[in-house]
Amino acid sequence: MMRSNSKPLSAGLLFFCCCLCLSDLSLAQQTSANPLTFAPVTLPKVFVNTRFQFQLHAQGGSQPYQWTVASGDLPAGIKLSRSGSLQGTPTATGEFHFVVTVTDNAHPAAEVSQPLTMKVTSPLIARWDRYPTINGQRIEGTVKVSNDTEHDFDLTFIVLAINEIGRAEAIGYQHFTLRKNTTDFVLPFGENVPTGSYWVHADVVGEVVAIHSIHRARLDTKARLVLQQGP
Repeated sequence: MMRSNSKPLSAGLLFFCCCLCLSDLSLAQQTSANPLTFAPVTLPKVFVNTRFQFQLHAQGGSQPYQWTVASGDLPAGIKLSRSGSLQGTPTATGEFHFVVTVTDNAHPAAEVSQPLTMKVTSPLIARWDRYPTINGQRIEGTVKVSNDTEHDFDLTFIVLAINEIGRAEAIGYQHFTLRKNTTDFVLPFGENVPTGSYWVHADVVGEVVAIHSIHRARLDTKARLVLQQGP
């Protein structure tokens, strides 16, 4: 009669193997049930020359996560940290498109990517509405101003007409509160001026006292306006 040399598994070893298998199965089920995903992102308003910080988030997978810019360009002055923080002070306005990738700590690592768009704008925007023109002995026009922030501005609006010898004539002035999230508020200006040729400069200053912040915008005419002696 032949005898087997194999020995039966001890109860303790059998229990350990069963637990190990169940642990691996549970981990596989958990990974499958919680895949790595990019949390929904809505980037807030970003303003030029203003400090910005925003934390990106992921869900599922195995922490810690690592974040990188896979393609595209961030605004100058903004960086993405490995921990997922977009931060810095943008130095130019514009619309910037880039792709961010988050990688988890699993083996092998999982990764997902998300395209993002960051629009950098000016907190205070001024533009010619009715370009400066000569009407009789007057130089007149209108400017539209916008406050795209969450703070009211203590706004000062000054328009000067500067002649060929550098003499300045004040042809517009207003000082008032420009409310937050105001778009295209119209500011008229106009005054009689002596005969001559003039550059027109419009300066707009918005101050937020509570946060010690000042925003500026300036408009200039592209050519001189010539006011000739009437008949």
